[in-house]
Amino acid sequence: MSETTTAAAKATVPAKAMDPALLARLTGALGDSAKIEKICSNFGRLYAEFLPDIFHSETGFTLEVHYSGHETGLMTDLVAGLGENYVLADATLRNWCPVFVIACGNGFIITLMENMLGALSETIEQPIERPLSSIELDLSTMVFERIGDVLHSGINAAGGFEPVIEKACNAEHRPPHDPDVPDQYAATIKMEITLGNVTSEFALIVPQKALLKTVVTLPKSKGGSARSKEWSDNIAEQVRRSQVTLEARIRLQSLTLGTISRLAPGDVIAFDERGDVTVDVSANGKELYKCEFGRSGEKYTVRVKDNVTTDDEILRHLLG
Repeated sequence: MSETTTAAAKATVPAKAMDPALLARLTGALGDSAKIEKICSNFGRLYAEFLPDIFHSETGFTLEVHYSGHETGLMTDLVAGLGENYVLADATLRNWCPVFVIACGNGFIITLMENMLGALSETIEQPIERPLSSIELDLSTMVFERIGDVLHSGINAAGGFEPVIEKACNAEHRPPHDPDVPDQYAATIKMEITLGNVTSEFALIVPQKALLKTVVTLPKSKGGSARSKEWSDNIAEQVRRSQVTLEARIRLQSLTLGTISRLAPGDVIAFDERGDVTVDVSANGKELYKCEFGRSGEKYTVRVKDNVTTDDEILRHLLG
């Protein structure tokens, strides 16, 4: 075989791909465990010291926050590993990290909402895990903004830019990872958070490429702020803007099974009552009002006659 033929044969042999972990380590996207642990624990100290102060100054509620460890792995695996009972939001901070994830246990958001609606902390028990309602999702975005504020105040991101946080979503509604986008090695920084009798968790999932360049410093406390009214006003506004589907049920006259089985298009069934017809109005399976059936112009209507339950009970049910 000639030298030319041999060279051509060698050229057709594909080069062996470099191990992804080795490539990540060489390019600064994967660090050793001791360094990652130190950086994550520094984040833990930052949040343990400053997040309770922010919440107390803005809401009057007393939180306890503790660092509970970290996990490392591919970012998609770490996000999936949180489970279904979390609310998540993608975030970015210019000059620090183009994409990271903030997550919080649903139990904390549910408990915080109950507190903000006036329930006493000592009477609130660990809530049943469930997806968050639309109003609770709005509240979680506000919580994420406070988590982002602490992050911004304690890391070496040049330019003084604020974190940009996307709208929060329940874990089950998070879009799947785009297979065309390379996965990244990341770390989950886990924090235990307690409000009253309820303990939950929040977390940051950050690519190690950003973490390894991060210097965490504890900023000087600026003291209390007068933003509690802002929280209250924002929650009230979210409640006012939330859309709730109402259902009306009217009792019809009783018919035998034989008659019902023979009903055909065009047959008429009378209401059960004479005069004003009573309508039961409900939302999310909860009966809210007793109403009268009527008509206004071309639209059929109901007129509220009586509340079936109290205003607070109605609001709590709709929020959940």
